[in-house]
Amino acid sequence: MRTPQQPIGSGFGAQSTTADVLKGIDLTGTLAVVTGGYSGLGLETARALAAAGAHVVVPARRPILATEALGDEAEVAALDLADLDSVRSFADAFLATGRGIDIMINSAGVMASPETRVGPDWELQFAANHLGHFALVNRLWPALAERAARVVAVSSGAHHFSDIRWDDVHFATGYDKWQAYGQSKTANVLMAVHLDKIGRDQGVRAFALHPGVIATPLARHIPLAEQIANGWADEEGNPLDASFKTPAQGAATQVWAATSPQLAGLGGVYLDDCEIVEIGGSAQDPTGVAGYAVDPESAARLWAYSAEATGVDLLVGN
Repeated sequence: MRTPQQPIGSGFGAQSTTADVLKGIDLTGTLAVVTGGYSGLGLETARALAAAGAHVVVPARRPILATEALGDEAEVAALDLADLDSVRSFADAFLATGRGIDIMINSAGVMASPETRVGPDWELQFAANHLGHFALVNRLWPALAERAARVVAVSSGAHHFSDIRWDDVHFATGYDKWQAYGQSKTANVLMAVHLDKIGRDQGVRAFALHPGVIATPLARHIPLAEQIANGWADEEGNPLDASFKTPAQGAATQVWAATSPQLAGLGGVYLDDCEIVEIGGSAQDPTGVAGYAVDPESAARLWAYSAEATGVDLLVGN
């Protein structure tokens, strides 16, 4: 398979922080939308972009908590990604302001949750992590195209856990929380691949990435016993794995993807440790990106599936 998944020699790495990748970059006059920008890596990302001069908008399922976390660092608005009516309301309200978007970072997500159904009997992780972001990007398309935005999907090395389960996307039978999470993260990568293909003529470029392993509230659904068994935490819940990144290191790749001049003219690629990575890896060793996650035919198929499921598609108008 021909692929642009080739390292570019960024000079950054696993230990690089948001401050490192933003050094010398002035975001004054830019507007960034960061979903989930009030907790974990999203919060670190929102603060880093704001410190570099960007006006940051944080759509939040819990806007009161978001306001408490961010203070005057960002503009907060209500949005529940698992509710398409909420997605429409947020997007309509934003577009009504007449503002364009320079950066969009899809950082919100849920991981390894108990089996939960939302909307028309959708599995929660696929719905919130992928379909909600798909609908949001499509509805915000006029604002994204106006500013030739970069759209960044926060995926995970866990995409190696599962390709898209075309015969049972929503786990009608045999729910597995990790396979469901992996499928949703594969969907994030595939969406970036196809969005970049259809958006590049208008200057919109898209990227997906693995932020690394970081102790954040994203792990709230994982029982402590499971974390201990996997060697991730001690009996008090403190992280044990020496490879865990700090939040500033974990957020660095998405901030680099959103702002770095090193990525000018590029897109549709998967990043890790502030670098484009090659195809490779496995569930046991999630180095690189799975070939199925960057396959353009699969990406186009998922786009069509998602457009039908959500009823929105920037290609035909919303």
